[in-house]
Amino acid sequence: MSVPRTDPSAAPRTFAVDGWSPSSWRARPTLQQPEWPDVAVLAAARADLARLPPLVTSFEIESLRAQFAEAAAGQRFILQGGDCAETFDACESGSIAARLKVLLQMSLVLVQGGRRRVTRIGRFAGQYAKPRSADLETRDGVSLPAYRGDIVNGPAFDAAARAPDPRRLVRAHERAALTLNFVRSLVDGGFADLHHPEYWDLDFVRHSPLAADYQQLVDQIGDGLRFMETLVGVNVAQVHRVDFFTSHEGLVLDYEEAQTRQVPHRPGWWDLSTHFPWIGVRTSSPDGGHVEFFRGIENPVGLKVGPDTDPAALVRTVERLDPYGTPGRVVLITRYGAHAIARHLPSAIDAVRRSGRPVVWVCDPMHGNTETVVPQSGAGKGVPVKTRKFAHILAEVEQAFEIHRAAGTWLGGVHVELTGDNVTECTGGARGLSDEMLADAYRSPVDPRLNYEQALELAMLMARRMRK
Repeated sequence: MSVPRTDPSAAPRTFAVDGWSPSSWRARPTLQQPEWPDVAVLAAARADLARLPPLVTSFEIESLRAQFAEAAAGQRFILQGGDCAETFDACESGSIAARLKVLLQMSLVLVQGGRRRVTRIGRFAGQYAKPRSADLETRDGVSLPAYRGDIVNGPAFDAAARAPDPRRLVRAHERAALTLNFVRSLVDGGFADLHHPEYWDLDFVRHSPLAADYQQLVDQIGDGLRFMETLVGVNVAQVHRVDFFTSHEGLVLDYEEAQTRQVPHRPGWWDLSTHFPWIGVRTSSPDGGHVEFFRGIENPVGLKVGPDTDPAALVRTVERLDPYGTPGRVVLITRYGAHAIARHLPSAIDAVRRSGRPVVWVCDPMHGNTETVVPQSGAGKGVPVKTRKFAHILAEVEQAFEIHRAAGTWLGGVHVELTGDNVTECTGGARGLSDEMLADAYRSPVDPRLNYEQALELAMLMARRMRK
């Protein structure tokens, strides 16, 4: 095992070494890839993607990598959130603005509670692909290709919609560009009234036993920002531009490869489809095509870690992604579930620490807590539905803080699936959303998300924990 270098100035000029190229992943076993029916159409779509303007810049990516290095040292906290899977139809201003608003408000709560700078990363502008447990879906004796996200095929259960279409790769880039352009415009314009938290929708606070704590926190945020406005003489939004980054699971490698390029006056290869791609648990084999692809790009790379992840294999994967021990290079996103995190996280921390890699630890309290319930009354009576309990989500975050504290490491952030809309997909929270209420406004095409109130409540509870 090579000895990593932890001095940022000693980092390699490029990760693209040892015969790596943007297409070298094709020689490796690569899971979760669509079976494209027409190679000529695929080649045309890849050529279009390769000539289209990039979605992000290398300078932005380098800035994010530096912020991840600060998070690894406990100097910064990462807030990553957004839809479980974006859809092309949801690329509209109201939905985008609502997601951005809740992320910005959550970040302000965490800054106030944690006394640390917060990096905001949207799980959007590219989150169009989803891994599936089976290649086929069967209904009433009819089997069709599984829905793999709008970047591959459509959700309707018919042969035409479910046929993988390479032209969707280009459409995904177009939708991502529209989303990112709108997000940048809102952020640059000082969106979401961050200096006036009294405008926030906090009706749910009245239902919480922590109502007084919440109100005190909101008052402190408002007072502090108004003091800054008075002191400087300008609106807070004009004092400091809010950085905002994008992320998605780098699942469909035809899409990622086509957007990976070299840039003038900077070494290496950059995946310019997003600032921060991550590798899912299903595609995290150290010898697989996804690790092969992402080991050669200059972006920081996320790696999902679950209950079935072997610590030794995890270390091998981290070493392949980060052979030089570059701060901010690898982000480990753990997704164990509230009932399993105490069994698995300590051994993962110990294995990675012995490897010497300066990783960022992030808690994903969503995926390990997914369950299926059958409501016994209400509009969805008798119909199985996927959900997540707010109490389990909070419990996993709380345990992550405590396990890292006991191990002498930092919990550097959280990764949550959320929406700014008033959906009913996760149960619990201050309002006590029940199983019987899930059908009232269940809109997710894949996994259940926290709604606006639950997301902001989670941030407030985390801030309360961080203050301790």
